[in-house]
Amino acid sequence: MMMSLFSMFDPSAITSHSNWIIMIFTIMFIPTSYWKIKSRYNMKMNYITNILNNEFKMLFMKNIMMKGSTLICVSLFFFIMINNLTSNFPYTFCCSAHLVFSISLSIPIWMSIIIFCWINLTKSMLSHLVPSGTPTTLMPLMVMIEMSSNLIRPFALAVRLTANLIAGHLLMALLGNTMNINNNYWMIILLVQTTFMMFELMVAMIQSYVFSVLMTLYSSEIS
Repeated sequence: MMMSLFSMFDPSAITSHSNWIIMIFTIMFIPTSYWKIKSRYNMKMNYITNILNNEFKMLFMKNIMMKGSTLICVSLFFFIMINNLTSNFPYTFCCSAHLVFSISLSIPIWMSIIIFCWINLTKSMLSHLVPSGTPTTLMPLMVMIEMSSNLIRPFALAVRLTANLIAGHLLMALLGNTMNINNNYWMIILLVQTTFMMFELMVAMIQSYVFSVLMTLYSSEIS
């Protein structure tokens, strides 16, 4: 039973080809700016992009804010959101439920932010290692704690995204196994499954937003 539940996270369990290619297919859902007449979908995506851009501008610190700094956060939001949404439908593969997917997003972005801050804001980074008012005897310990917290943050982001997606998909699989048309309560079960499906769609959007916002907040805290 447990193997059948977790088999939906195995790339080789659905088809004979690798399902990781589904990640690339999400690019087709991103609207292009070269259309002569913009569709409603394109205008809606532009509206969401402008809202996210303005919000990320407020979250970024002014000393590291550069032109185009929010583009990576907005792109990260759309990429994770489309992957999460498409993975809720039958015969699809959930890339976000794998640590290799989330870690490959969080670690390179986080390390690039850390390296950028250490090169351009060396004094600020050194001052953050020792909070103000720390006794002299505790300074070496505080440096180790701050360094370890900076190294743990990308893994915490990756585990948060993966754990939420795994939990939701396992619950959807368990609810799907309880569906029986011959049962007298099949209408109630169908209603519960539909409600949970809508809940999972909201979770897919919320988790992508949380991932991108926390990445922005963490980068502002260390600068």
